[in-house]
Amino acid sequence: MIFVTLGSQKFQFDRLLKKIDELVEAGVIKDKVFAQIGASTYTPKHYEYTYFLDREKFAETMDSCNAVITHGGTGVIIGAVKKGKKVIAVPRLAQYGEHVDDHQLQLLHQFDDLGIICACYDLEQLGACYQTALNTEYRTYQSNTNVIIQSIEEYLESLA
Repeated sequence: MIFVTLGSQKFQFDRLLKKIDELVEAGVIKDKVFAQIGASTYTPKHYEYTYFLDREKFAETMDSCNAVITHGGTGVIIGAVKKGKKVIAVPRLAQYGEHVDDHQLQLLHQFDDLGIICACYDLEQLGACYQTALNTEYRTYQSNTNVIIQSIEEYLESLA
């Protein structure tokens, strides 16, 4: 199953939902699709959806999926990658009223450079990105939290 999750902010991402509908209808995406569409106004025709999921149902859906198609939000990308899911991320763009600026482009370039996701910068390439993601082994996410904590601890010890 593919889990499409668009976050819980006030911004729509109708453009992505429509493209997924087209790909399901055309048979490019053959997997079952379930979407959390958030504030979007487009109603999917070829896959199941809900507007919002509570934390428990979100975690359950994430656990049961094979792949995630999402916006360029850091939280959902890191969460999915940590669970070993293949992630296709599409940036929300200000020109379409999907966000206030284009910072998600920068975030996706960073994740893409790490080799942990399939970044889809051009929505017309979503079908190709989907095929690529199915056939690619991505690197696992390596958090640097412990390195940061250790550095802080060493600094504090040097003050003592």
